[in-house]
Amino acid sequence: MNRADVIVVGGGMVGATVTALAGRAGLSVHLVDARGAPRWSADDTVGLRVSAISPGSAAILRQAGAWREVENRRHCPYRRMHVEDGQGAGVLDFEAGVFGLERLGTIVENDLLGQVLWQALGSLTTVRRHAPARLGSIAQDDDGVHCVLEDGTELHGRLLVGCDGPGSRVRRAAGISAQAWEYNQKALVGVIRHANSNPGVAWQRFLPGGPLALLPLADGASSMVWTLPAAEADALLAVDDTVFREQLDTASDGWPGAVTASGPRGAFPLSMSLGDRFVAGRVVLLGDAAHVVHPLAGQGVNLGLADAAALLEVVLQQRASGGDLGDARALRAFERWRRSESALMAGGVHALGALFRATPLSLPRGLGMRLLNRGWFLREAFARRAAGLGPHAPRLARGERLPGLSPAD
Repeated sequence: MNRADVIVVGGGMVGATVTALAGRAGLSVHLVDARGAPRWSADDTVGLRVSAISPGSAAILRQAGAWREVENRRHCPYRRMHVEDGQGAGVLDFEAGVFGLERLGTIVENDLLGQVLWQALGSLTTVRRHAPARLGSIAQDDDGVHCVLEDGTELHGRLLVGCDGPGSRVRRAAGISAQAWEYNQKALVGVIRHANSNPGVAWQRFLPGGPLALLPLADGASSMVWTLPAAEADALLAVDDTVFREQLDTASDGWPGAVTASGPRGAFPLSMSLGDRFVAGRVVLLGDAAHVVHPLAGQGVNLGLADAAALLEVVLQQRASGGDLGDARALRAFERWRRSESALMAGGVHALGALFRATPLSLPRGLGMRLLNRGWFLREAFARRAAGLGPHAPRLARGERLPGLSPAD
């Protein structure tokens, strides 16, 4: 049987990050993933799926040994965020320097970040990767967690970490249920070029069908994320480029200039879910396996990366005290910490989306936006939480060193 301190199931951005962090801390890790390293090339066009990586998440990725390489490749930092109500109820602007930040976030392609993380794993002698491989079954006892993969490989660890997405096999095998909401919406995504280059602004406009976001790319183009009722998104997938550009020009009110080119389009359904628990015995859920939030706030992957940093913080405290990595009390503390943060974000985003979809509520929307604009305390709290630097952020997100974690840079 292959023994390790930790077994991680799911090697996406969150799973690869927690694996890299654990490996850099000297923990032995088995990483099980169905696909393996993502493919990305600088010669390819920008991918359809991008993430707005917060400064707190960038600090976590730096300690995972990945962020410097991201900055050496294709990425786009942004220092300004503009949010407007498409029905004229108000406007919000956030500038990084006002809040003492170098940037509000960085737009990174998901496949690029995944590839860089897998490359970082290759230098860690304490990490063994099983890919492509799928989880078959798990069993727990006082000694640890026993996993059998579909190919018959047996693994044993003190802790099992499920990072295998919304349909998590780990969550189901651990008997954890989740509350789920379907929005009957899809996110329409694509890369857009305008008559004027995107000036490095993360721009968002709330429309009756859902928010439209245009996120800056390094070459002046924008990554579009347009939330629409599912039927409308499917219809826009089917129209020709000319009709699509006309519709997008109307929705964006021509910002930052007329659409001159649009690449391939894609769409994915939107939902929200929250696990009733994040821990079951020695099994811990992170990222989308534990919670899925609406993309309008751009916080999905950032929540997952904070989960990874928080778990490492708790695990290293256990190791320093000579305790069991799967100690029930320590894992319950992690669960209280991260589930409350996730529930707050998921519920807040859910309520915000509902408020902006409700046309008769334009007056209270406008009042709320004006209050946020004028109230420094509210604006700073909002900005710092969005930056991954809220009051309950993990130590790694705040740039602190953890005892036992070797520095990446």
